[in-house]
Amino acid sequence: MNINEKLKILSGAAKYDVSCSSSGSNRQNTKNGVGNGSISGICHSYTPDGRCVSLLKILLSNYCIYDCAYCINRNSNDIPRAAFTVDEIVNLTMNFYKRNYIEGLFLSSAIIKSPNHTMELLTRVVEKLRVVEHFNGYIHLKAIPGADDNLIKKAGTFADRMSVNIELPSNESLKLLAPDKEKHDIFTPMKNIKNSIIENTEERKFFKKAPIFVPGGQSTQLIVGATKDSDLKILSLSENLYNKYNLKRVYYSAYIPVNSGSNLPDIKRPPTIREHRLYQADWLLRYYGFSSKELLSIKNPNFDINFDPKTFWAINNLHLFPVEINKASYNILIKVPGIGIRGARKIISARRLSKLSFFDLKKMGITLKRAQYFITCNGKYYGDIKFREDYISLALAPKKDLNIIENKIITQLSFFNDQVNLLDDLNTSITGEL
Repeated sequence: MNINEKLKILSGAAKYDVSCSSSGSNRQNTKNGVGNGSISGICHSYTPDGRCVSLLKILLSNYCIYDCAYCINRNSNDIPRAAFTVDEIVNLTMNFYKRNYIEGLFLSSAIIKSPNHTMELLTRVVEKLRVVEHFNGYIHLKAIPGADDNLIKKAGTFADRMSVNIELPSNESLKLLAPDKEKHDIFTPMKNIKNSIIENTEERKFFKKAPIFVPGGQSTQLIVGATKDSDLKILSLSENLYNKYNLKRVYYSAYIPVNSGSNLPDIKRPPTIREHRLYQADWLLRYYGFSSKELLSIKNPNFDINFDPKTFWAINNLHLFPVEINKASYNILIKVPGIGIRGARKIISARRLSKLSFFDLKKMGITLKRAQYFITCNGKYYGDIKFREDYISLALAPKKDLNIIENKIITQLSFFNDQVNLLDDLNTSITGEL
């Protein structure tokens, strides 16, 4: 099989992994070196759904010893199989970089023979890129669950970011769809990577020339919709991962029905809007001071896809509103739908000079279409409807067939031709302003 055929198969097999983003790494280029993964991040572009496409994103191999029910590469599937050699990946990366096709490498793999064998091959790739080819561009490498800690630690000295994909959000789901995998094998390398990052950070305080270890941190991916796990279960897991393992990002991937089986959901399209809602909720966890149990509860374990998570929370907690825009603290303001972090800072700064009116907020760029139902300005409520849950829900519900803005068709995912009517949410994927 020639290199082009391998590339077609193994780049196609890698598209189901969404865990790639700007580097967060401070790896500088060196004399006679190639590439740069400096603090500003790699040069990258995005598809309409927000996925980064500037990395050479491939699998080392799609031959797999596991038979995970949801995975296209499961060993029982009759699909084209291929495997790169170490030298082939190194040559591809260097040639593509020199031609300005890519700015870095995203390398993962199915499990070949054993976790240790697979991790050893991945480590040899990144070691040769760094040591032999002097490549200083961005490298995102998958840590293989179940592999020896020494192998993962060695790989981390060459990679900018590592990730261990959890994929299924509960132990029950793991046993149902991926019985070959063990929960312990997934969380052990995650814990070891975290500890090694801490140790390396302390070491570099005293020894500036000490080798860096995963400067871009670690991330993981969760599959949404392959099992019956609720949004509360998924978001609680994400919150725990951020707090316990210091993850940089948790990525959510809508389940793509590539296989069929009695344990898999019978769906035709991926639940992309649910994925979008979880990304918004994740933003609220990391930057807005929300907790998973604050956003969701046993009574309401799933988000209403018609509303962004902050609006959903506010409608279900109307007893906390309306808030007076001239008196509310920063931490209260950022919880108002339509007021983001930048908007809250503008309000805090401006009201030091004078009281703000409703029209002042409009000049500041506050999204009053949502905010008007949850605030007062100088004691006056500017909502055009009654302050009641049913009225506000109806006013903020998405209008059907609004899929054209400025004569442009809005498409959420180019992969699946799945149009989204929730137009007000489009910018939040980029800015995080909710």
